[in-house]
Amino acid sequence: MKIARLALFLALVPAIAGAADFSDPDWPCIQRKVENLSPGLMWPNPVTRSALPPEAADLASMLALRRVSLEEAETQVRAFMDKTPTADAQLLGNIFYDAFDKLADDRHRLITGIARYSRNQIALSKKIDNSRTEMAKLTAENNQDFDRIDKLEEQIDWDERIYKDRSQALTHVCETPVIIEKRAYAIAQLLLKQVPH
Repeated sequence: MKIARLALFLALVPAIAGAADFSDPDWPCIQRKVENLSPGLMWPNPVTRSALPPEAADLASMLALRRVSLEEAETQVRAFMDKTPTADAQLLGNIFYDAFDKLADDRHRLITGIARYSRNQIALSKKIDNSRTEMAKLTAENNQDFDRIDKLEEQIDWDERIYKDRSQALTHVCETPVIIEKRAYAIAQLLLKQVPH
């Protein structure tokens, strides 16, 4: 059953990602840009959304924390089930949806940040190009302004270093939305295992 659910989820991911806009100039990642995730793809049971009791809300908040390992999350889910033997598919579904909403908000903020990051890189690249153009003009003049050329050279070196460092960090940053998606799916699986049959 678990393998069938995973296969269904993985089969549906390309369909979601297919709606991504590849012409978005602000998206610098190799990974496809998917603005919003669908919790219904991860939680197959119908859920009537309702407010969570305090202990269930605490569990949902803990599950949404990426610093909490999935092993620890599973331990906490089992402990919750031991304390709440009446937990049913609706309660577990609402816990999932609450955790999902928190993860989706984090993911949305991250995607917005990646776009801003990309715009900053584009602006820095243009600045480097403009500085190089100015330096080429200055070095072609008969009466060269060596002070200005030196300042431009220093600025280009500094800007290129920043650009390179940011580019290297981008690989990790781009993987984070995918990590959040995987966590949301893993949380769904942890909770689905506890749904009474």
